[in-house]
Amino acid sequence: MVVPTDEPQAAPAPPDPRADAPEIHGDTGKPSAVAKKPAPSPSRIPSIIVGVVIAAVAGLSIWYLVRPQPLLVQGEVDATRYDIAARVDGRVGEVPVERGQNVAAGTVLVRIDNPETIAQNQQELAAKIVAEAQLANVNVGTRPEVIAQRKAELERAQASVVLAQKTYDRISQLAGHGNAPIAQLDQATDSLHESQRAVDQAQSAFDQAVNGYTKEEHEIAEANVGKAIADIKAVQSIIDQMVVYAPVASQVYQRNVEPGEYVSPGVPLITLINLDDLWIHFDLREDLVKSLKVGDRFDVRIPALGDRRITVEVKLIATKGEYASWRATRATGDFDLRTFSIRAYPVEKVPELRPGMSAYLDWRARE
Repeated sequence: MVVPTDEPQAAPAPPDPRADAPEIHGDTGKPSAVAKKPAPSPSRIPSIIVGVVIAAVAGLSIWYLVRPQPLLVQGEVDATRYDIAARVDGRVGEVPVERGQNVAAGTVLVRIDNPETIAQNQQELAAKIVAEAQLANVNVGTRPEVIAQRKAELERAQASVVLAQKTYDRISQLAGHGNAPIAQLDQATDSLHESQRAVDQAQSAFDQAVNGYTKEEHEIAEANVGKAIADIKAVQSIIDQMVVYAPVASQVYQRNVEPGEYVSPGVPLITLINLDDLWIHFDLREDLVKSLKVGDRFDVRIPALGDRRITVEVKLIATKGEYASWRATRATGDFDLRTFSIRAYPVEKVPELRPGMSAYLDWRARE
């Protein structure tokens, strides 16, 4: 039974044909049994990205905090250096080497001109000739002519004594009879004594001529020859220093003089570097040196050679710290750590290695 009402009724909606139609999947035309899941909300994607970034930053921070920090130690390649100087002054005559040139041991580096020293050497040579002639004269002894002369003087003195003796005898007889004055007798006596002394003097001169030079005179002559030879050697040593030679095989690092310049003794003329005697110099704090001993080997890297690894051996640890690289051992203390010099030599020769190149290593990971 239908109850009448005054309000109009809405017409029923037409049926949707897609509601009862089966879902078509792909091109097969078959209905799909699985319904699609709803896609995630676009507002959650930024939150996921921020979470991933925060987790990555936290992980990296923890890794940096817990990993051991490397302790880089830097050194420098060094080599034996020679500052060559001369012991004489003068003008530079010739410098036959150039900077960067490899020279062998004994190579002439500098020639110095000094005419005064050359003249002094000639004087010493002449003095030596004189001293040798004097020694030869002493060794020969007295000339025969001198001995004959001394003998003639002795005989003349003896004849004078004979005459003086006869004169004295005559005057003495006359004075005894009162025929001669006493003064004349005194004069004859004095002449006799004087003649006798002359004989003694002539006899001594004759004996000296016959015996020749004494032993002491021979020694004096020999000493004069030795002194002349020593003076020549002293001057010659100075002349030898006028030519400066390379002491070892090395490379010319600096040429400090040019031809014509005046140089003084002790002034460096040429600087050489011995590339066969290279080592790596480190300055280590004392808290690092305690774990090091002579003979230890470790690898270092040379940046100038493309970070090449070179094995070196410690051959020198300074006995005493030379200076302080101030670093407190405790935050509340005032102690500083001294620095010790270390020399480490390459185990194998590296021709490309040059003084001044840097070297470094991780001290904690060196073993």
